[in-house]
Amino acid sequence: MATTYKSPGVYIEEISKFPPSVAQVETAVPAFIGYTEKAQKNGAHITNVPTRINSMIEFESWFGGPDPVSVSVTLLDQIDENNNNALLNRSITSAIGSPTPYLMHYGIQLYFANGGGPCYVISVGGYNGSIKKVDISNGLGALEKEDEPTLIAFPDATGLIEKDFHAVMVEALMQCDKLQDRFTICDTYSDDLAAIDKFRNGIGTSYLHYGASYYPYLRTSLNYQYQEDSVIISHQTTDSKGTSKAGGLDKQTLAATKDQHNESYESIKSELRKLTVKLPPCTAMAGIYARVDGDRGVWKAPANVSVNGVIGPSVKITNDIQDGLNIDPTSGKSINAIRAFWGKGTLVWGARTLAGNDNEWRYVNVRRFFSMVEESVKKSTSWAVFESNNANTWVRVSSMIENYLTGLWRQGALAGPTPEKAFYVKVGLGTTMTTQDILEGRMNIEIGMAVARPAEFIVLKFSHKLQEV
Repeated sequence: MATTYKSPGVYIEEISKFPPSVAQVETAVPAFIGYTEKAQKNGAHITNVPTRINSMIEFESWFGGPDPVSVSVTLLDQIDENNNNALLNRSITSAIGSPTPYLMHYGIQLYFANGGGPCYVISVGGYNGSIKKVDISNGLGALEKEDEPTLIAFPDATGLIEKDFHAVMVEALMQCDKLQDRFTICDTYSDDLAAIDKFRNGIGTSYLHYGASYYPYLRTSLNYQYQEDSVIISHQTTDSKGTSKAGGLDKQTLAATKDQHNESYESIKSELRKLTVKLPPCTAMAGIYARVDGDRGVWKAPANVSVNGVIGPSVKITNDIQDGLNIDPTSGKSINAIRAFWGKGTLVWGARTLAGNDNEWRYVNVRRFFSMVEESVKKSTSWAVFESNNANTWVRVSSMIENYLTGLWRQGALAGPTPEKAFYVKVGLGTTMTTQDILEGRMNIEIGMAVARPAEFIVLKFSHKLQEV
């Protein structure tokens, strides 16, 4: 309504000329659901409370450290009994008593090592008892109430029984479809090749374009956590006659050797550093998603990039094996390979969603790009709710969306020589709406985008050419 002026004088009115704009949402904010040593922030318990962290320091402050494993150490010494039992040779072996099923702490380390940034942690319990589906499902339910997370991963889910593992993945895909603003990074139940078919059979056929799976597991450079006072040493000595007996360190703890036998202590510690953690790849992939999004954009496929903090994949993938992983004509469920290449290291060598035979949603970057645009435009058009449903509002809305998509096209996210060939925005009576739509208060906006797709197969064709004079 125009201002009514009553007193003579000079008045100032500011006229808004800039159209509304689309603010792009974050694309790689993962939520990790699993078990932690503790769950306490500033004196308050935060079990089943989605908590945002920015670093490993914050994680350890609020959620504690890893679950210590039991370690055995064996020292075998060859001695010269004729030279005051001088040590001729020593071999040291070590082994993990039973690997811990609680992998969240190690997984978060791998996430940050691969370029991860802010993320959410949902602790569903401590290191006591077994891993239960009900706990992880409750954590997933708590996550549903959070708006910011865009990725879901379960570092501890491989500790479930197999049918429950697959059920959790299905629940995550269902949440992604319901909210349409997040994506699930799946593991397989084990790194056995037989787990591939079981995974495909176990996750059903619904909402597959909202998830991607990676295989095999990763042999990381992370060391298992153990307590020195619980590491018992087995020490045997053998002389030139082949006579064996218990050595001086037999049945001692590693902690007890530190002061009295420092050289042996350091040798054992060096051997224990070879006990590295094997992890499912979901947390590393979450970090890679974040790294690629930051470096290139969500429209770049998170593939042909190196995996940091790893020695290599737990299973060597050949082209023949990957043929069956990448394209499955029966189920259509693609599994992305992580492979080691000579001179290149460990690379992510697949970019498909679980809907690998779907022409629309075959690629991870296409699905995630659409989710980003949908969520960004959804939040940025809230100003138009209850505005007049007429041409003035339609022009403002369409201009806002077109400006946003033009910016994405200039960055290379959309394919086409011109913006008109790369996308379209339609809104208006007779175009996207009928008179009945307007009477019922609906404003229908149609947006089409030609998202840049990855060149998955590069085919070089060679032929002989006859010499020309």
